[in-house]
Amino acid sequence: MSLAQLAERVNYSKSYLSKIENDLKPPTADIAKRYDSVFATGGVLSAMVRTAEEQAGEDDEDGELWVMVSDGEGAQTFHRLPRRQVLAGVGMALGFALTGGTRPAVDEPTLAALRTTFDQYRKLGTISSPTMVLGPVVAHVNTLRTLAAEQPEPMRRELLLLASRAAEYAGWMSQEAGDETAALWWTRRAVEYAAEGGDRYLASYALVREAELAMYRQDPLSTIELAMRAQADPAAGPRILGLAARCEAQGHALVGDPDGYQRALDRATVLLSEARPAPAAPVIGSSSVTDEVALTRGWSLYDLGHPAEAAELLDSQIEGIAPGARRARARFGARRVLAHAGSGEIDHACELTRTVLADAAPVDSATVRVDLRELARVLARWHTHPAARELRAELNAMLRLRPGFSG
Repeated sequence: MSLAQLAERVNYSKSYLSKIENDLKPPTADIAKRYDSVFATGGVLSAMVRTAEEQAGEDDEDGELWVMVSDGEGAQTFHRLPRRQVLAGVGMALGFALTGGTRPAVDEPTLAALRTTFDQYRKLGTISSPTMVLGPVVAHVNTLRTLAAEQPEPMRRELLLLASRAAEYAGWMSQEAGDETAALWWTRRAVEYAAEGGDRYLASYALVREAELAMYRQDPLSTIELAMRAQADPAAGPRILGLAARCEAQGHALVGDPDGYQRALDRATVLLSEARPAPAAPVIGSSSVTDEVALTRGWSLYDLGHPAEAAELLDSQIEGIAPGARRARARFGARRVLAHAGSGEIDHACELTRTVLADAAPVDSATVRVDLRELARVLARWHTHPAARELRAELNAMLRLRPGFSG
């Protein structure tokens, strides 16, 4: 449809619509309503305008995402869209709208390819910035949701369950990008999609994710409360219950309760050892860490005031994280550096920090920056130590480049 034809359909001038199209004027609620009517988009555009008004001034270049659009026949292109529009639901469904293509039938080989695509996005997320992964993952979620709407059972259910895992991952990457609101939004969408697909237990995992967000906010009481709520339904399965118990243990460590920490970690040890992933289904939670309990123990010993023990345990466990899993190596590596610095091994801590920064820079993680800020504060106590003073200056310079991410 040409701009002139559109102007005639919505009863606005072509020049006015051109200004909106070229981002010289913001779209109004009335324009969005008329566009919804013309393009039969079911109120999606009006919702975008409401979201944009509520979040006025929040979208900038850093708030844009690349969204993948398919022509339905294998060809794919990428479009840069404001993050809030992506969160409102724009993704691969846009491809169908742009091309007028029909929604194809999905068979088992196609489903396997869609799972493989998601696995590749997860692998990319272990080594790169979340902003590089979020756009394609959000597009993948919308592809799966759009396809599911047209498929008979049991394919519809399989597509919805995969969409729920992809939405959960979008929530995690949003957290890594420093956007807690988006992290919660996507996690709740994941629960909705899972429920539609017959899995009501992902709601318990959503509480685990909220507990983790509280932990990174240094809110131990909310961490514990949310993690305990996640364990209220035994039918959720050992994997989700084990992750919830692990998170509860971290909350008890933050608040300085060694007995509560040990009890929760003991439960996590048993549950996670019993967990068996479903065939072909993506792993819930991190897939980069083999011994989650041991790494959690090292992490929490630092919070409990035992930095030397934490350093010893993390030294042995980090070697087991694959060299290519940069995000996990940066996260636990930063905690390892804190433990060595806290136990007075400042020279070794400075040496290890170089490796951590090499991993942290490409993954650009808001959660890793929580410990890097703490490290900068620890190094300030060693202001007469040349290596510590130099490293602290580098850390502060790097952290200032991301002032919007407070962790």
